[in-house]
Amino acid sequence: MKTTFVKSKDAARTWYVADVSGKVLGRAASKIAMMLMGKNKATYTPTNDTGDFVVAINTDKMVLTGKKLDQKIDYTHSGYPEGSRYTPYRIMMQKKSDEVLKLAVKGMLPKSILGHQMLKKLKTFKGDKHDYVGTAVKEVKF
Repeated sequence: MKTTFVKSKDAARTWYVADVSGKVLGRAASKIAMMLMGKNKATYTPTNDTGDFVVAINTDKMVLTGKKLDQKIDYTHSGYPEGSRYTPYRIMMQKKSDEVLKLAVKGMLPKSILGHQMLKKLKTFKGDKHDYVGTAVKEVKF
């Protein structure tokens, strides 16, 4: 019996809407990363992008446990001397909570071109309104 591998262009893609209000950031990010990689399907192929599209709404209502709001810091560097920027997650959750979820999911995806392709299938929104109403979307419960 031969093993069949699904190619990226032949993969059946589904759009999912994930409401992350009241959910813990890490747990929601891990579920979303699994759907982006396609590990929730029987046709999962590690070398090809067979995952689904995920629309995450209400990212401003996510929860961080413990003292992570004050102690966890996002570090970025511009590439110039003294170009370091440190931002606590309390400020990030107020200003750009959708980027917080993207950073968490990005850390759980493969560190390659394949991971970048998978991350492009994640759409995040602060409120409950999104631009992907016309597509055939399914609600995700987690």
